[in-house]
Amino acid sequence: MAAAHHRLALIWADGGYTGSLVEHCLAALALVLAIVKRSDDHKGFVVLPKRWIVERLFAHLTRTRRLVRDVERRTASAEAMVYGSMTMVMTHRLAGSHRGRA
Repeated sequence: MAAAHHRLALIWADGGYTGSLVEHCLAALALVLAIVKRSDDHKGFVVLPKRWIVERLFAHLTRTRRLVRDVERRTASAEAMVYGSMTMVMTHRLAGSHRGRA
Protein backbone atom coordinates (compact mmCIF):
# COMPACT_ATOMS: atom_id res chain seq x y z
CA MET A 1 0.00 0.00 0.00
CA ALA A 2 2.79 2.44 0.83
CA ALA A 3 4.44 1.82 -2.56
CA ALA A 4 1.20 2.47 -4.44
CA HIS A 5 0.37 5.55 -2.36
CA HIS A 6 3.79 7.06 -1.70
CA ARG A 7 2.34 10.34 -0.42
CA LEU A 8 0.32 8.58 2.27
CA ALA A 9 1.93 9.10 5.68
CA LEU A 10 -0.88 9.30 8.25
CA ILE A 11 -4.01 7.18 8.72
CA TRP A 12 -6.82 8.08 11.11
CA ALA A 13 -8.61 5.17 12.73
CA ASP A 14 -11.48 4.66 15.14
CA GLY A 15 -10.83 3.84 18.79
CA GLY A 16 -11.61 0.18 18.12
CA TYR A 17 -8.35 -0.23 16.21
CA THR A 18 -6.02 0.27 19.15
CA GLY A 19 -3.49 -2.36 20.12
CA SER A 20 -0.92 -4.07 17.94
CA LEU A 21 -2.23 -2.53 14.71
CA VAL A 22 -0.53 0.79 15.54
CA GLU A 23 2.87 -0.87 15.85
CA HIS A 24 2.25 -3.07 12.79
CA CYS A 25 1.45 -0.07 10.59
CA LEU A 26 4.59 1.69 11.66
CA ALA A 27 6.89 -1.35 11.38
CA ALA A 28 5.56 -3.10 8.28
CA LEU A 29 4.09 -0.22 6.26
CA ALA A 30 6.04 2.80 7.57
CA LEU A 31 2.72 4.58 8.18
CA VAL A 32 1.57 6.41 11.29
CA LEU A 33 -1.81 5.24 12.57
CA ALA A 34 -3.48 7.94 14.67
CA ILE A 35 -6.35 6.74 16.84
CA VAL A 36 -9.24 9.22 17.15
CA LYS A 37 -10.77 8.59 20.55
CA ARG A 38 -14.12 9.68 21.90
CA SER A 39 -14.11 11.96 24.92
CA ASP A 40 -15.69 10.51 28.05
CA ASP A 41 -17.16 13.94 28.89
CA HIS A 42 -19.78 13.77 26.12
CA LYS A 43 -22.95 11.75 26.43
CA GLY A 44 -25.06 10.51 23.52
CA PHE A 45 -24.18 10.89 19.85
CA VAL A 46 -20.97 12.84 19.30
CA VAL A 47 -19.22 13.27 15.96
CA LEU A 48 -15.55 12.58 16.53
CA PRO A 49 -12.88 14.85 15.07
CA LYS A 50 -11.99 13.75 11.50
CA ARG A 51 -14.83 11.21 11.62
CA TRP A 52 -17.20 13.58 9.83
CA ILE A 53 -14.95 13.38 6.76
CA VAL A 54 -15.60 9.65 6.45
CA GLU A 55 -19.31 10.01 7.24
CA ARG A 56 -19.67 12.71 4.56
CA LEU A 57 -17.88 10.46 2.04
CA PHE A 58 -20.27 7.59 2.79
CA ALA A 59 -23.23 9.97 2.36
CA HIS A 60 -21.95 11.01 -1.08
CA LEU A 61 -21.36 7.40 -2.10
CA THR A 62 -24.80 6.19 -1.03
CA ARG A 63 -26.46 8.80 -3.21
CA THR A 64 -25.34 6.55 -6.08
CA ARG A 65 -27.98 3.86 -6.25
CA ARG A 66 -25.72 0.88 -6.98
CA LEU A 67 -23.45 1.67 -4.04
CA VAL A 68 -26.30 1.55 -1.50
CA ARG A 69 -26.21 -2.25 -1.62
CA ASP A 70 -23.11 -4.39 -1.98
CA VAL A 71 -24.06 -6.04 -5.27
CA GLU A 72 -20.79 -5.80 -7.19
CA ARG A 73 -19.06 -9.14 -7.73
CA ARG A 74 -15.66 -7.77 -8.68
CA THR A 75 -13.68 -5.12 -6.86
CA ALA A 76 -12.84 -3.50 -10.20
CA SER A 77 -16.51 -2.78 -10.92
CA ALA A 78 -17.09 -1.53 -7.36
CA GLU A 79 -14.06 0.75 -7.71
CA ALA A 80 -15.42 2.05 -11.02
CA MET A 81 -18.74 2.87 -9.33
CA VAL A 82 -16.91 4.78 -6.58
CA TYR A 83 -14.96 6.76 -9.20
CA GLY A 84 -18.21 7.53 -11.01
CA SER A 85 -19.90 8.65 -7.81
CA MET A 86 -17.02 10.88 -6.75
CA THR A 87 -16.82 12.33 -10.30
CA MET A 88 -20.45 13.33 -9.94
CA VAL A 89 -19.70 15.01 -6.59
CA MET A 90 -16.72 16.90 -8.00
CA THR A 91 -18.59 18.10 -11.11
CA HIS A 92 -21.40 19.42 -8.90
CA ARG A 93 -18.83 21.27 -6.80
CA LEU A 94 -17.08 22.71 -9.84
CA ALA A 95 -20.36 23.80 -11.42
CA GLY A 96 -21.42 25.49 -8.19
CA SER A 97 -24.70 23.63 -7.95
CA HIS A 98 -25.74 22.77 -4.42
CA ARG A 99 -28.32 20.02 -4.53
CA GLY A 100 -30.59 19.90 -1.51
CA ARG A 101 -29.89 23.43 -0.28
CA ALA A 102 -32.46 26.19 -0.39
